[in-house]
Amino acid sequence: MHDNQTLYDIAVIGGGINGAGIAADAAGRGLSVFLCEKDDLASHTSSASSKLIHGGLRYLEHKEFRLVREALAEREVLLAKAPHIIRPMRFIMPHQPHLRPAWLIRTGLFFYDHLGKREKLAGSNHVVFRPEDSPLKDEITRGFEYSDCAVDDARLVVLNAVQAREQGAQIVTRTRCLSARRQAGVWLIELENAQGIYQVQAKALVNAAGPWVAQFIQQALQLKAPYGIRLIQGSHLIVSKLYEGDKAYIMQNDDQRIVFAIPYLGRYTLIGTTDKEYLGDPDQAEITQEEVMYLLDVCNDHFKRQLTAADILSTFSGVRPLCDDESDNPAAVTRDYTLVLSRQLAGEAPLLSVFGGKLTTYRKLAEAALAHLQAFFPEMKKMWTASSALPGAENFSSAEDLAAQIQDKVSGVSAELAMRWVHAYGTRIWKFIQQAASVHELGQDFGHGLYAQEVDYLVECEWAVSAEDILKRRTKLYLEFSADESLQLDQYLQALHQRRAQEDAA
Repeated sequence: MHDNQTLYDIAVIGGGINGAGIAADAAGRGLSVFLCEKDDLASHTSSASSKLIHGGLRYLEHKEFRLVREALAEREVLLAKAPHIIRPMRFIMPHQPHLRPAWLIRTGLFFYDHLGKREKLAGSNHVVFRPEDSPLKDEITRGFEYSDCAVDDARLVVLNAVQAREQGAQIVTRTRCLSARRQAGVWLIELENAQGIYQVQAKALVNAAGPWVAQFIQQALQLKAPYGIRLIQGSHLIVSKLYEGDKAYIMQNDDQRIVFAIPYLGRYTLIGTTDKEYLGDPDQAEITQEEVMYLLDVCNDHFKRQLTAADILSTFSGVRPLCDDESDNPAAVTRDYTLVLSRQLAGEAPLLSVFGGKLTTYRKLAEAALAHLQAFFPEMKKMWTASSALPGAENFSSAEDLAAQIQDKVSGVSAELAMRWVHAYGTRIWKFIQQAASVHELGQDFGHGLYAQEVDYLVECEWAVSAEDILKRRTKLYLEFSADESLQLDQYLQALHQRRAQEDAA
């Protein structure tokens, strides 16, 4: 693909959720699309989220009604589009009268139940906690319960990229955009990967570089960014299961912020997030000691089981690029997205920059992005993503049915492994199981239910290159794998890449 003459309709910079969502939507409307990502897909903000598809209950306090209405409606749309990676989840909010009065929460939940169309998700209700069976401290006696959804965030990005490719998009990872300039009505884009430097051309450029959106405009395009960006760091802790059951808790804190405790991967609890101004390199975001203490304190204020730093199994941090609305409080900075279309002169190639955005509203953001570009591509087909299944959700009846089918067909597959496959690949699972009648036919066993056939599939079909890509973002097995096991996987991958390179050269 190192053809300087390749002219695409749209080139997208950034392979997070916004970039992948825009690429999929545009490709499905008949546009030719090129997307490049400097690292792996979803390797930054998009995989460092709280892994929720939610309406954003707390945004109501900041009067973000448009965002909440859109997000609430999207929960149902996304649940139908990707039932294998998104599942309904009940959230319990313990009531702390000194923080927010009960009437205020009830009003918020009334809006939450009625602002967006709700078909599958149950409404809210009042709950009473009994000291003998509640994981919460005895003094917390009542609360509220409502619905949102949990999602595998990195897989949501990857599946959008797969869908984009199946609609004809060209997706390249580990490819950095060095510069882009307008020339003769098109963008001339200079890219660099391990093989060297090459160029592509595009009629329109979409800057979905996330935390790097402003930097990309200034450095790669040599233009002035239309908005200031505030980078807000959000960090999470992972601990072993804090309580029984499959409900999440939303905990209020004295600083008016909230922290979630969310059941995660069956045996863990995910605790987050923080909201703190970040001034460093987004590539280097790491949890601070202050954030660790903050999250532990909020948890310990609520739960009987007291956590210490020794209970933390893993942490992750991401940086959210939010439009600078000059708010004093990081938690109050708008979570809404802003799209900026700029073209200096008539006839010049357009640049669309994406500021902000959330996992939940990525699809609507993509639609809005293409509405901005409509004038330049009058032949563009109509909106299509609301009703189209993401890869793996085709003919998907239920997770239980599919898991039973897998166990019937492949002997030696545990219920846990079958469910992991279902929640990752949905009905695409047959692509890598192929003809295997037993787990022993799936090739080398790397441990923890990861076999060579799945690894080969992820390299072949999902842009995985390293053990980290596979363990952290494609399968979430990194919490199980030892350093030696990861090394073994990396060695296998190196040999696989060498073999593929030789075949390509032949």
